[in-house]
Amino acid sequence: MIAFKGFNPDLTCRGFQFHENEINRTEQANCAQNGFHCAENPLDCLNYYSNWKHSVYYEVEVSGDMDEDAWDSKISCTEMRLIKKLSMQELLLKGIVYMVKYPKRKWNGYVKKEEGKAENGFVVVRGKSPRACGVTGSHLAILKEEKESQNISEVALFTIDGEKYMPDTWYDVYCEEKGRCA
Repeated sequence: MIAFKGFNPDLTCRGFQFHENEINRTEQANCAQNGFHCAENPLDCLNYYSNWKHSVYYEVEVSGDMDEDAWDSKISCTEMRLIKKLSMQELLLKGIVYMVKYPKRKWNGYVKKEEGKAENGFVVVRGKSPRACGVTGSHLAILKEEKESQNISEVALFTIDGEKYMPDTWYDVYCEEKGRCA
């Protein structure tokens, strides 16, 4: 199964040293107590490693014994292989793909409804007429829902660069300016 995991920059998590290109193993998998934790929804990694400038994120393959948590999409497993290190923009893109694939699932707490300003360098906004803004360097993920359903019809993911996309300016899913951020 493919999932996503956040780590400290040295690939440690709760005292365990993970290694790339090998299967990391532990004895038991219980979401509330032990095992290697990861998430099916990439954005749920941000619940545990919210400061992306001091964390690293990976796409992982999980196997062995597994246990799921009812809190979010967290999974505990006994075997984990780190597949690919993800940039913040790649993590957001994987989160967009997840929401497109599962539009009716519970939203991650980082997803704003209709309007959002980037905090900690990113924002994810979803709705019928979503818009987002941020400072230079912020990543904006915008998902537009269909008029009569929660299905996602259009998406945008871009970075405020100060040239093409200006700071403190609202943008919609078409990357068109919608006024100044207040």
